[in-house]
Amino acid sequence: MEIIQVVGLGIIATVLILIVKEQKPLFAFLLAVATSLLIFLFLIGKIGNVISMLEDLAENSGVQIIYLKTVLKIIGIAYIAEMGAQIVRDAGQESIASKIELAGKVLILVLAVPIIGIIIETVLKLLPA
Repeated sequence: MEIIQVVGLGIIATVLILIVKEQKPLFAFLLAVATSLLIFLFLIGKIGNVISMLEDLAENSGVQIIYLKTVLKIIGIAYIAEMGAQIVRDAGQESIASKIELAGKVLILVLAVPIIGIIIETVLKLLPA
């Protein structure tokens, strides 16, 4: 039922933004950013629970925790870049939003390179010489 709270907050904020936007566009944008941050803060606890569960699963399965942390960082970068790009896009700055998305993709690639290297090494070990 928490989704009802999130949707309710979003609808209330949207109505307020539409009312305020004609008189004070800057205030409307700040209201949109504040709403986005409130929703993100609401989700932080849920994200923490998921991370704890994934860490337990990784530990029980014998997966090295460094791989899980890397994958979680990649997921975090993707979500944060998307949220940032959407906020900037809401302000009408499509070109900056595109650059935020590009930066997120590059940072994901940088984090993924060691994992890709390990996968390639593992595959090469499995192949006959």
